[in-house]
Amino acid sequence: MKNDTADPRPMPPVEPDAADCCGEGCVRCVFDIYDEARARYDEALAAWQLRHC
Repeated sequence: MKNDTADPRPMPPVEPDAADCCGEGCVRCVFDIYDEARARYDEALAAWQLRHC
């Protein structure tokens, strides 16, 4: 894999601590937001890997 500073590898989102969740069943829990960010990261990483193979 080549290293290209113009196209850096995507960084994964920071996973929230269990204490970050209030436990009250919020519609958009911090873990829901993390899961969405993680899915976007996975897609971005796959695209990045294709460009850098």
